[in-house]
Amino acid sequence: MPAFWLTTPSELVITARCGTPLAEIEAALAAQRQMLAFEPPHWGAGATIGGVVAAGLSGPRRPYVGALRDFVLGASLMDGRGQVLHFGGQVMKNVAGYDVSRLLCGSMGMLGLLLQVSLKVLPRPYAETTLVFAWSEAEALRRMNQWAAQPLPISASSWQVGRLMLRLSGATAAVRAARQKLGGEELQDGAAYWAALREQALDFFCQDEEHGLWRLSLPSTAAPLNLSGKNLIEWGGAQRWLFSDESPAAIRAAAAAAGGHASLFRGGDKEIGVFAPLSAPLDQIHRHLKQAFDPAGIFNPGRMYKDL
Repeated sequence: MPAFWLTTPSELVITARCGTPLAEIEAALAAQRQMLAFEPPHWGAGATIGGVVAAGLSGPRRPYVGALRDFVLGASLMDGRGQVLHFGGQVMKNVAGYDVSRLLCGSMGMLGLLLQVSLKVLPRPYAETTLVFAWSEAEALRRMNQWAAQPLPISASSWQVGRLMLRLSGATAAVRAARQKLGGEELQDGAAYWAALREQALDFFCQDEEHGLWRLSLPSTAAPLNLSGKNLIEWGGAQRWLFSDESPAAIRAAAAAAGGHASLFRGGDKEIGVFAPLSAPLDQIHRHLKQAFDPAGIFNPGRMYKDL
């Protein structure tokens, strides 16, 4: 059996063993003018499709087409008892019962060993361009939320140090009309910029990580946070990256006050806890799931929370 296989291109589904390199899957899809629309980051040549699902990360296109979990149709898993379990299916119209296959997205391998996944894919857009606007953080947030309510072919957005970057994707006529309506300056080789953002290769991400890189998940309409340091905003305002010398408690309090939460994504002192503390009901759900799939605590104990 091959490591991955595509149905007929019109079905827009790929099924792959979880050790399959992500680069191989993307190359096979590109040959059919298709793509993993949630734009998963690679962060190195060793990225696999199983790692993509376990990490649950999505790239710049996520708020406009959906997150990784929205594209997972089915999965096979070996649990802590050595049983091979199958969830979902290999077609889009297969939604009976609890959708465990999507639960595995972002589980960090704590529930079992991923063996195989089936993912929905999308056609590549025929046209794409990136526009640049010189705006403050507050103005950029206002504009991104204003545009979100309009029928514009936006597929990515990013703001840093007074520059808003906006990617348009879709039919040639739609991209051209939006380009004329919005104005701005066209960025040459915009594809390279979005690839660098997805892979965290921009200069912003290469700073001293003494205080760690924070990932803030907020409502897109949240105002700029009153926190020291440098930040980069994407996903229309819903995802904000921050380097700050503020205390972890202050950062998490500011995120909570804005209606979101903060995670210590990279670097810093892991003893403070990488993920935002769980409420009592959510903590119980996590523990029941861990007990159901991995009662002996074999898979990645403490990977998400110290005592889980």
